[in-house]
Amino acid sequence: MTSTALKAPRTLARCAQTAIGVAAVADVFRAVALREHRLHPSDASSESGSVSEIFVYLMTLAIVLFLVWLARARRNAESLSPSSPVPTAGWTIGAWFVPVVNLFAPRQSVLDIGRASSPAWEEKRDVRLVTLWWAAWIVHGLTVTTATQVAPGSMALLVTAESLMIAAAVLLGLVIERITALQSAALRATAPVEPLPLG
Repeated sequence: MTSTALKAPRTLARCAQTAIGVAAVADVFRAVALREHRLHPSDASSESGSVSEIFVYLMTLAIVLFLVWLARARRNAESLSPSSPVPTAGWTIGAWFVPVVNLFAPRQSVLDIGRASSPAWEEKRDVRLVTLWWAAWIVHGLTVTTATQVAPGSMALLVTAESLMIAAAVLLGLVIERITALQSAALRATAPVEPLPLG
């Protein structure tokens, strides 16, 4: 597939960024409603259930859009840099769903896709951005697990977990923006120049 058949996934990027941001905000409301339900079971049970259901729908949409964007970005990266170590299409998506592996492999896939997207990839700055996003996401998950098992009503853990969720969402939005911009510039640079009309 030639680079002229490819397009930077800008529309997908915007949709994924929006869905991720909305899902992160919805998670804050879900966490607060769940805490209220745990502290006052009879008062907030129906509200907690509704908020949790809405969050599940929004999070599912965000995950799907992000993975579709990631698959498209992987395809572009592979075409832009055929010799670069880009993960296979199946592994790019599948690594997210394999226990233990999903603690480190998705980050590496995103790094590989970023590096293959353009020579303009800045190793120090861009790797730091991806690492910060991944760290916020993993620590968020650990904090939620700790809060659920050790102190389900803890306001401090709730605030910590939701702050990390918002941070992870913002950082992921920046990762999506960076890779999409790199691919857009690389594809413009490799597009053939239209010949001038004779005469």
